Amino acid sequence: MKKIIVILLLPAVLLPLALCGKTVRRTLGIIQSRVPESSVLAHETMELVYDYKYCVDTTGTLTDNYESDRMLLQISDGGLSKFSSYTNLTVDSLIPTLTSDQMRAAASDGKLSNGEFMTTFKNWPAGHITNVDKICDDWFRYQEEMPVIGWRLTDGVETVLGYECRKAECDFRGRHWTVLYAEDIPVMDGPWKLHGLPGLILKASADGGLYGFECIGIKSRANRPITIYDVPFNTTTRPKFYDTKHRYDINPYAYYEAMGGGHVTVTDAAGNPVADSYDPIELQYDYIETDWR
Repeated sequence: MKKIIVILLLPAVLLPLALCGKTVRRTLGIIQSRVPESSVLAHETMELVYDYKYCVDTTGTLTDNYESDRMLLQISDGGLSKFSSYTNLTVDSLIPTLTSDQMRAAASDGKLSNGEFMTTFKNWPAGHITNVDKICDDWFRYQEEMPVIGWRLTDGVETVLGYECRKAECDFRGRHWTVLYAEDIPVMDGPWKLHGLPGLILKASADGGLYGFECIGIKSRANRPITIYDVPFNTTTRPKFYDTKHRYDINPYAYYEAMGGGHVTVTDAAGNPVADSYDPIELQYDYIETDWR
């Protein structure tokens, strides 16, 4: 079983990390050399940091079969909120301070590795969710009406960050979610697309922990701007976005080449070309929403 990772460091290409056996996942990491301009949508009044964890190999054959990121939920007075990668926010603040040589060194040390590009804007525009994501070098955006989630309140109380939280469950977009929400924080919001409970969702887990969010920090008085990149978006729909993401994930090198990025040469530890590197693979996991097909 092997996991291949190719990182494009500006013009440089690193050799992949490989284990013997069948390839179950490939990753093509492209390090950005500059930060796109942004537009301010609102200013937050509260922000929360969540640990995000999800399984990328449900067979359990990879040692590192979970990926994780630190995410930021920004909430404004007007009901607009943004859920995005805190890692990317940190990288964005670092890049403008570096010289070209420092950038190459930082990239080699892994300090410029991006987190999740999945970004969810709730109530922007009002009554809708705007979803932004990046696949390879391409930015995508799609909108949907704020979903009505059929929550079922259940028995049980747990504590998260000192807040007494009640439990609720739902079936949403193909997964069963169990969440903890704090009525003492009367905000009907939460991580990702989860919302609609009489209190802020501080913890959420789907399908036995295949996807999960847990709040690890709350700043009740904050004024960081809520922004969106000024980039040329490919406007799409939710099913079409996931279809494109799937095409990329099963064959990232071919996708990169087809989009004009150039040819990726993949070699093993001995420097020999990997003959099947452009062959599609079968993913050993599904996305956070499984109803896209």
